[in-house]
Amino acid sequence: MYVLDSSAFINEYHTDERIATIPLVQEELEGEAAYRFDALEGSGMHLHIPEENTVERIERAARETGDLEELSETDIRLVAAAFELDSPLVTDDYAMQNVAEKLDVRVEVIAREGITEQREWRFQCAGCGREFDENRDRCPVCGSSLSRKNPA
Repeated sequence: MYVLDSSAFINEYHTDERIATIPLVQEELEGEAAYRFDALEGSGMHLHIPEENTVERIERAARETGDLEELSETDIRLVAAAFELDSPLVTDDYAMQNVAEKLDVRVEVIAREGITEQREWRFQCAGCGREFDENRDRCPVCGSSLSRKNPA
């Protein structure tokens, strides 16, 4: 079984495997992509609702990698569904791929190249240049904003 992100419906992803997604994906789709969702739902696509403790585990992993602020509720729940179903996640979203990699969830990409390595982001103050492991609203030293920085 494959767990499909919105981009799978938008880019007309095809597989002979059984497929699943979460109900929140349907809310993100319009036009032809929404019709594809409805057609697949009518032909046996599994709609999975992940457990809250799994969602919390995914949020912790995303916080550790520095991707939490980049992920929507739908993104987090999709990774949680793939984790619970022990299924590949079909997505082009780099932040989702990064968190999935940390959790040993296999990813299949659609229209773009996938990530080449898992990253744990750092956050750098725009004012004083200090770096932090976790994102914050403001630098606790000088009060400037933080930006996500590649750890390499």
